Amino acid sequence: MILDGKAVSEKRLELLKEKIEESGLYPRLATVIVGEDPASKLYVRMKHRTCERVGIGSIGIELPEDASTERVLEAVTRLNNDPDINGILVQLPLPSQVDTTRVINAVAPGKDVDGFHPYNLGRLLAGDPVFAPCTPQGIMTILEEYRIPIQGQRAVVVGRSIDVGRPMAALLLNADATVTICHSKTKKIEDEMRGADILVSAVGRLKFVRPEMVKEGATVIDVGINYDEQGKLCGDVDFEAVRERAGAITPVPGGVGPMTIATLMENTFKAARLSACCNNTVL
Repeated sequence: MILDGKAVSEKRLELLKEKIEESGLYPRLATVIVGEDPASKLYVRMKHRTCERVGIGSIGIELPEDASTERVLEAVTRLNNDPDINGILVQLPLPSQVDTTRVINAVAPGKDVDGFHPYNLGRLLAGDPVFAPCTPQGIMTILEEYRIPIQGQRAVVVGRSIDVGRPMAALLLNADATVTICHSKTKKIEDEMRGADILVSAVGRLKFVRPEMVKEGATVIDVGINYDEQGKLCGDVDFEAVRERAGAITPVPGGVGPMTIATLMENTFKAARLSACCNNTVL
């Protein structure tokens, strides 16, 4: 079974548009981008287009490549203090001279629709999330939409990044899976992966996951973004080989990627609702 993230995202965005129209709210998302990285600029444009589609207002702040940490922090502070802005997204990665941790920590938790602030990550780990990072939460939505069992299943997450691997493990644990995180220092990593009912790969290595690493009938989620020698977008999984062994699998492109943006929109609407009902005092 191909887990079509594009189709799920289309369904979720149409539903979100209806919810926003019915709410009477006008959510607004602000993006901050530093520099001229083509991929980052493309991602930001996609996010603004999706905002327009569902009825979310958006503004973009563009800073030069040589912007200092203080300049980025000033932009974030202005957005924190703007009552008309519900969500703030700082496009990563930031240039090397910018202290990424300070910038992420500066975003108001109630506007942290990326879910990267330590407060929101702590809530997620405690089993009481407000905003979860968009890619892992999008994966959970795909599993839910396709009715993939999670409770009691053995889940293996390959990769321990703060934006995907660790929050992915926390979300699966919150859903009552038995979770293992694998990384570059894991011994006998192939054995760990072969035991997974749900295998999530987020390592950024082309065709890292091969059929012999996958349990027959397992659900395989590919978070990787890589390019082969022909310049074709590929994931971490050797898709054509592994699909014959897996019970369900996400493609690249068209799998996890579209759900990341859809979840960002859902988080922004959630932030607007929290702000309207309780001025974010829940946070």
